[in-house]
Amino acid sequence: MSRSPGSESAAAADPELVGALLGSFGRFRRQVARLAGRSFDRSGVSDSQAEFLRLVGRNPGISVKAAAAEMGLAANSVSTFVTALVHADLLMREQDPADRRVTRLSLPAPVQRLMDETRRRRHTFITAALGDLTAEERADLVRGLAVVNKVTDLLHEHEQGEVSR
Repeated sequence: MSRSPGSESAAAADPELVGALLGSFGRFRRQVARLAGRSFDRSGVSDSQAEFLRLVGRNPGISVKAAAAEMGLAANSVSTFVTALVHADLLMREQDPADRRVTRLSLPAPVQRLMDETRRRRHTFITAALGDLTAEERADLVRGLAVVNKVTDLLHEHEQGEVSR
């Protein structure tokens, strides 16, 4: 059951909570990027495209449809990413031999190595920071992430309601 953006509740009426949520995740991502380095500092690769390449790097052989679903993007947006990234030699696409209607995505070896190294650095820094938390703080974080995932699902439901109108 999704509510409209104008629905009033105690949490929805709290602009500080909204700002804190958006600010925390933005600050977290920027800090990790500063420590671990960005996967792509090349001009012409947007943050969204870099995120897409990271997804493909974690899931070699992922289908275009699955990548779109994972990122919560429309298929035409992913198609635009794929075309641009293939032309930039950052992405490879192949037809699935078992189903020619399906396109599978992977990264060229040098790009995959870059993604793997960047992911390793990110994991190392985050693991170290998590190690400095108490067991109670880690448990709080796990519970908080469950709530963030629920908020993300609710936002997705709202988007789907807007799209179907």
